[in-house]
Amino acid sequence: MLTSGINLVNYKKKFKTSYVSKTLKSLLKEKNQSILSLSKFYKNNFDSKLVKKYKNNLNFKVIGMGGSSLGTQTIYDFLKEKIKKNFIFIDNLESNSKKIINKKFVNLVVSKSGNTTETIINSNLYIKKNDINIFITENKKNYLHDLAKQLKAEIVHHNNYIGGRYSVLSEVGMLPAELMGLDCKKFRQYNSLIKNKKFLNSLILNVGSTLYFVKKKKFNSVIFNYDPKSESLFKWYQQLVAESLGKNKQGILPVVSTMPKDNHSVMQLYLDGLQNNFFTFFYVKDKNSKKINNDKLLSSHNFLRNKTLSKIIHTQKIATENVFIKKNIPFRSFEIYKRDEKALGELFCFFLLEIILIGRCLKLNPFNQPAVELLKKETKKLLI
Repeated sequence: MLTSGINLVNYKKKFKTSYVSKTLKSLLKEKNQSILSLSKFYKNNFDSKLVKKYKNNLNFKVIGMGGSSLGTQTIYDFLKEKIKKNFIFIDNLESNSKKIINKKFVNLVVSKSGNTTETIINSNLYIKKNDINIFITENKKNYLHDLAKQLKAEIVHHNNYIGGRYSVLSEVGMLPAELMGLDCKKFRQYNSLIKNKKFLNSLILNVGSTLYFVKKKKFNSVIFNYDPKSESLFKWYQQLVAESLGKNKQGILPVVSTMPKDNHSVMQLYLDGLQNNFFTFFYVKDKNSKKINNDKLLSSHNFLRNKTLSKIIHTQKIATENVFIKKNIPFRSFEIYKRDEKALGELFCFFLLEIILIGRCLKLNPFNQPAVELLKKETKKLLI
């Protein structure tokens, strides 16, 4: 058990964790600003007046790349049943622009640097004359800051000490969450979690296991996602793992498999191919699941009678885990019992602390991405 709403079955084998435990204690004593943004004491760079001003709008566009939009999209997709608003995410360059219904939108334009090329281009293409515009960017001269002033738009300052992939519980994710009608305070579970022994023990055990796998040349972290509404969560997680740990000729490759669909494509490889992977199973209990129509069912498959899709999917997950145990393939397993802000906040906190801690234990800086910066400079040079 990770918390009351999340069950985490850790990797079966126990590995030495004294160094991990010592590193975690040191990390939590630091006044690391990225970690402090997870805290209930973090002060947002927007106030309730701004939320009240625009919360009655129904249509929003989020224009941003990577960590500037993935966290917000995770919140929207994971909690969509609670949200009565329409959010469109513009997070890539497409030669054929998306067709957007001619309605009045509130645009949330997000870029820490304010100079992200793709965000500048999409702002140029998708901001329409009658739209309302809110820009989230650093409080310094940059392209988007200048554009916001020209458009007489709202400007919310993005703290320069929080990188994009760590910004989901800052104004980058929490302003959109409030505009969705959610309560940002419920996401911030850090203060209670770091006092929770089960949470801390799971964190230490999982980091210790991951370090062991890396030592044994297992560099592929494969996520079996059994929840379609968590697809964005694992796109966010991919960036978190890849950018934080992929440096100095080290790294872990995060691979996401959509389940149970991938039973019919890559599962053969996972079971009988190169054993250089370790796995995460992820399932969310769905209370409003469709049910098998008994009247249309042939008698040969009566074992499916009265079953919900959620029950069938969960059974497939358990069956796959049983096969993995028989084949001695390492995995951990998450089961989420309640789809709400608290559960998602706990997942954000666990994954963020886990990756920061792995980075520290591997003597890596989990907060920079120097190679990506080289790519941006080279692209600009060629365009000029």
